[in-house]
Parts: sequence; structure tokens; C-alpha cells
Amino acid sequence: MLTALDGFVIILYLIISLGIGIYWGKKEKQDVKSYFLGGSNNAWWLAGLSMVATTFAADTPLAVAEIVSKNGISGNWIWWNMLISGVLTTFFFAKYWKRAGITTDLELIHLRYSGTPATILRVFRALYLGIFMNALIIGWVNFAMLKILILFFDLPNETALWILFALMLFTAFYSSIAGLKGIMITDAVQFAVAIFGCIAMAFYILYQPNIGGIENLKQKIPTNHLNFFPTSENLPLSTILGYLLLNWWAIWYPGAEPGGGGYVAQRMMSTKSEKDAILSTLFFQFAHYALRPWPWIIIGLCAYILYPQPEDYSISFVLLMKNYLPMGLKGLLLVAFLSAYMSTLSTQFNWGTSYIINDGIHVLFNFSDKTLLKISKITVFILMLFSLWVSTKLESVKQAWEFLLQCGAGIGFVLIMRWFWWRISAWSEITATVTPAIILFLSYAFEPLSFLKDSSNLYLLVLISVAVTLIITYLTPPTDNSTLIKFYQKIKPIGFWGQFSPTTSSNSLGYLILSWLLGVIGIYAGLFGIGYLILLQYGYGIVSFIIAIICWFLIQRIYFSSRENSK
Repeated sequence: MLTALDGFVIILYLIISLGIGIYWGKKEKQDVKSYFLGGSNNAWWLAGLSMVATTFAADTPLAVAEIVSKNGISGNWIWWNMLISGVLTTFFFAKYWKRAGITTDLELIHLRYSGTPATILRVFRALYLGIFMNALIIGWVNFAMLKILILFFDLPNETALWILFALMLFTAFYSSIAGLKGIMITDAVQFAVAIFGCIAMAFYILYQPNIGGIENLKQKIPTNHLNFFPTSENLPLSTILGYLLLNWWAIWYPGAEPGGGGYVAQRMMSTKSEKDAILSTLFFQFAHYALRPWPWIIIGLCAYILYPQPEDYSISFVLLMKNYLPMGLKGLLLVAFLSAYMSTLSTQFNWGTSYIINDGIHVLFNFSDKTLLKISKITVFILMLFSLWVSTKLESVKQAWEFLLQCGAGIGFVLIMRWFWWRISAWSEITATVTPAIILFLSYAFEPLSFLKDSSNLYLLVLISVAVTLIITYLTPPTDNSTLIKFYQKIKPIGFWGQFSPTTSSNSLGYLILSWLLGVIGIYAGLFGIGYLILLQYGYGIVSFIIAIICWFLIQRIYFSSRENSK
């Protein structure tokens, strides 16, 4: 099935990835902080590219193509809605993450909270997120990669699993050597390869005889499949309102954490200045939502024509690769998927290990920095093996995705408000973390509560979690004053800080809210503008781009020209 040219492309890519990892692993002077933050001197574009590459996993093109085949372009609002949270992080929190001077986002817990509850929360979240949730995320990425290997090469499950093990071992090897700096450099190369491959595939499939270009595609596709905005025919009104009013601030999801967090916060903290942290995150939001999805959307529309049976929607992307691409291009697309897969995997290994080491082992044991660095490199491989085991237990990506959303229901409220409201404490975050899990356990144990385990009742789970969190917040002691004073003096956050805030911050809050709204409108305008041009609707496209340019101009004047954010 693969030619010598395809094999050459794949082997060359693997050699380049390994070479980058080894080179940067030897070049960078490594201690624990530099190993997990890449020296904290990275340019905004490198950090931003690394964020985009990490969120471009092997499952992403398959998922978007399936969504488009099934629900049309507007079906992407299932994830487009998270832009609202992402831009909130950009303008409100990116500078705070850099200003904090910490190694992981979980280290913020000891900066923001006090006492034994803070230690319990930090260690628990380190193990919960770094091991179990991280393995679940890697598991569904592995699940998608297994599907590609099995379908594309007609392999038995066991053979595909051994190949997957080899790919994981290869990625763990260069990740453990390189540290974050090498991973980010590799990410940039991997993203360029992955997106170029997808664009090439979209063009090639679009001009197949059965499609015949954009004009013919539009004639063969139902009109509602080409709509950019959801209607009641595509999604229930309750779901649309949930996306716009609730989902983006309430749900914890990797790469779109309310208030920032995970590997996005890690990249922000790895930049060389607060302004670079802001620009890296802004670039990520634009590239992630406006630039990257269009090749996959076009492929999904083509798949709707070439593979019209609903049972083929989830595998249509792989079927197009296998049955339509010529030699050379077929190898390039395999490399694109390897790039997407390995960039996500390497980040998950490094990010998960940073939690386990910096927020688990380092907090519990008094090991030297040299010892912690050695343990870090070993932990990468242990995490790899555990994640592989989890992969074999998954039945579907959708199953893992829904479980993760349910476990993170409501915690976004605390992750945002801890920056704004002094009364939020470690008990608040502990409650928000465990409440969804307890409710899910009860829903499985007691039949009258079984309706709560249905993913369609996610918003009810959010409301219960937030309500319980607020009750516990008022029933438990607040963070001690000395910790709050130190936090406020270091971060200088806006919001409701009472005695800890010597001056009013209403003006700052106003320009932040305006910048946030302009950022959301501008990126959505860029997203739609690119789509309109691709679909040859030039008038709408030009108007959308004018709106995007105006928004960027106003952001420059309002936000980046301010004294605080132009440093």
C-alpha cells in the first residue's frame, strides 16, 4: 500500500524529530524548572505554535470531519463556543500566569491558598490530573491513532497495538531527553507538517472527479450543511444557549480551561515577558479556531458526498486517505497524523510529569533538584505505560470525552473566581473538584439519580456543583490574610479584593471586558471570513475580514497601548 517514497517521507520525519529532541536536550542547561518551562525565555510565536500543535491531536481531524458530515459546518459550535473562554484567558489571565513566577499552574494553589487544605488540594490535583486524567486524554488520542493504523493498513488489533507502543516509546524517549524547550521546537515543525499535509489532502480530494471543485461541492451538499450558525434543525435551542451562556465558563476541558491552566498555562509561563504570554495565547486562539479547522471542514464536506452512509462518518477521513491519495501524498498524510499524534503525546508526557514531580513528589519529599530531574525522566516512561493500559480499556473517544466533561462540570467557576474574589479558598476548589465525581458515583449507585449520568444533563450537574461550592465556601474558613496580601501584591489582580485592594480597578475591568469582547468578535469574524472566501462568497468574506481588522485595531489601541500591557 505504501511505496518507497512514502516510507522515505515517514523515516525522514522520525529522524528529524529525534534529532531536534537530542540537540535541545544537550544544548539546554537543565534543572527541574527549565525542564518543565524551557528556560522561561521563549518568544510568543513559539509558545503559541506549541499550543496549537498540542491541541492538534490524531483524533481532531477525524472528529471534525465526522461532525461536518453528520451535522454540517455549524456542528463545530460544539467546540467553537470555547473560544469565549480562551479569549477571556488571553486578556484577563495570561499576564497573571507569567507574573506568578511558578513552574506549574498547580503551584498557584500554594500561592493563592493557605494551610493544610492547600497542600491536600495541590497533591490531590497533581495525582488526579497528572496521572488519571492525563492518561485518559492520552488514551483517547491513542484510540484514534489505533483506528487510523487498523483501517489504513488493514492490521489486526494486536499488531496495531505493538506499533502504537513503538510510537509511544519513541515519543517518550525524545520527550524525556528534550524537556519543554525541545518539545516546543519539535511542535513547531510537527504543526507545519501536519497542517500542510491536511491542506494538500483537502485540495486533492476537492478536485476529484466526483467532487469537481467548490462550486460543484456546494451544489451537491444540502444548504443547511453549509450554514455557519446553528439552527434548531441542527441543535436544540437549549444546547445553543448552553454553549453561549454556560459551557465556556463552567466546564474544565484540556486546552480550554476557564482561567487558563494545564499545558496552555505552562506555555504562557515559559515565555520571556508578560506581553509575550498574552500574544502567544492570542495567536493560539486565532490559529486554533479560525485558521486550522478549514482543511478538515472541506474534507468533511467531501466525505459527505463520497461516503454518504452514516456508519462511515467516523472513519471517512481515513477512508479518503486510503482510497484516494496518490503515493507520496499518502506518506505525507501519515506523517501529518504522526506529527499531530506525537506533538500531543510529548506535551502530555511533559505536562503530566510536571504535576507528578513539582506538585506531588516535591511537596511530599525533600529531594534535591538533581534527584527530581532524574525521577522526571523516569516518570515519563511510567506515565507512557499506564496511558497505554488505559487506551486498551476505552470503548470510544466519545465515551472518554463525555466522562471528562462530566468530571469537570462546575469547576470552571472556581478557576475563574479565584483570581477575582478573595473569599474563594482551598475548600472551594476541593469541593468543585470532587462534587461532580461524587454526583456521578451516586447516579450509578442509586436508580432515582440515574438521570444525572446522562451527558444531556451536564448543565444540571454544573448548577449543582456551583451551588454546593458556594455553600461550602461560606461555611469554611477563608484563606489567611497574610497569604492573600502576598498574593495580591505579587499578582495585582482586579476584582473583589476588599481590604487587600488599596485602589479601585473599575477602569481596568472596563478595558479588559471590552478587549475580551473585541477579541471574541474579531476571531469569529476571521473564522467566518476564511470560510466565506473558501466557499466563494466574497462579499461576506470581505465584510468579515474588515470586522476582524477593526477589532484588532481597537484591541491595539485599548489593550496593548495601555501602560500595564505594553511592557
